[in-house]
Amino acid sequence: MPDTFPPCPYLPAARPELDWRALHAFRAEVRGEDFYFSCLEYAHTLWHRGLAARALLCLDRALGADLRGEEVILNDWPLPYAAMAWCIAQTPTAVFIGNPRVHFQHYADRMNEPRREQRRWRAWACWALTRAVRPEFPADPRHVVVEPEIELIAAALEAHGVRGESAQWRAVLASVSV
Repeated sequence: MPDTFPPCPYLPAARPELDWRALHAFRAEVRGEDFYFSCLEYAHTLWHRGLAARALLCLDRALGADLRGEEVILNDWPLPYAAMAWCIAQTPTAVFIGNPRVHFQHYADRMNEPRREQRRWRAWACWALTRAVRPEFPADPRHVVVEPEIELIAAALEAHGVRGESAQWRAVLASVSV
């Protein structure tokens, strides 16, 4: 596998043999720990291939996994806020990444079940990380939505996220905000 991009220190090792089938296998199952880990691995594999936008979408899917917070996998691979921020920050300007700020803005505003509120606030959390690491990305001026304050995002993650999620996200945000 060519190392198009440097390895992300917040994701498990990339595996060159992974392709779309890594996640397709979970379409009929509960998307728990195994799905979560597969999303992280596949995201890193996509990242290594230079597919930054697709890697971010795969991290989105990891954040949508049905985890309760007690899973052992989260000890080794916490929710991928640090990976998301790192990949957004490390994407070369010549590589397509779209506009993650607009992506998360729309994603949060159009979230549906399952676990709507949890996933919605995770999208807003990633939106805030994007604003911190790549402030040059503009909001969508035609999408009329109130962009939440950091304190509201933190409180919503506390209410709807897994135990410790809000603190984890805040630590990542503090580490990338200069």
